[in-house]
Amino acid sequence: MSRPYDSMEPKVMDDDMLKVAVGEQGPQEEAGQLAKQEGILFKDVLALQLDFQNILRIDNLWQFENLRKLQLNNNIIERIEGLENLTHLVWLDLSFNNIEAIEGLDTLVNLEDLSLSHNRISKIDSLDPLVNLQVLSLGNNQINNMMNIIYLRRFPCLRTLSLSGNPVSEAEEYKVFIYAYLPDLVYLDFRRVDEQAALAPSTQHPTR
Repeated sequence: MSRPYDSMEPKVMDDDMLKVAVGEQGPQEEAGQLAKQEGILFKDVLALQLDFQNILRIDNLWQFENLRKLQLNNNIIERIEGLENLTHLVWLDLSFNNIEAIEGLDTLVNLEDLSLSHNRISKIDSLDPLVNLQVLSLGNNQINNMMNIIYLRRFPCLRTLSLSGNPVSEAEEYKVFIYAYLPDLVYLDFRRVDEQAALAPSTQHPTR
């Protein structure tokens, strides 16, 4: 996927980049300024924004052990890795990257919102430990097999799903299939499921 900033030199996620990001995003009031002068500990950071940085590889995040929100969208990341210590993470955005496979999420058992849209993913798998997953964005990838939808039945908390822009979403039975196998879903492709179901010609159980 071509990015306007691909011509830039890929950046390394080192301590210098992370310190700058934490400093820029930290509190701006007097107490916040004092904290910056004394040095903000990475372990105290709850949210980190690293979008549009031309990052090729996720690295050096092990000190952010209490992080709850991580924004890594619009980079050139090829693999999901280096997140093992972020066990308190609730929200993770890896959209608009070059990721081909879902991996490296095994320890993120508290994750509720995961965005992997606009990547190169062809299969939904390796999400089993994410038992609290409520929102999953996988739009504009390369998913073409309807069986991927059945895999999502193992996530009882899943309420919002986006698969638009994938080959699978072009199938005639796509929505009917989802209504049958994911009956607790509230939002599909940015619209309420009940509104879409009312417009659907049939909501019969699909043939297997």
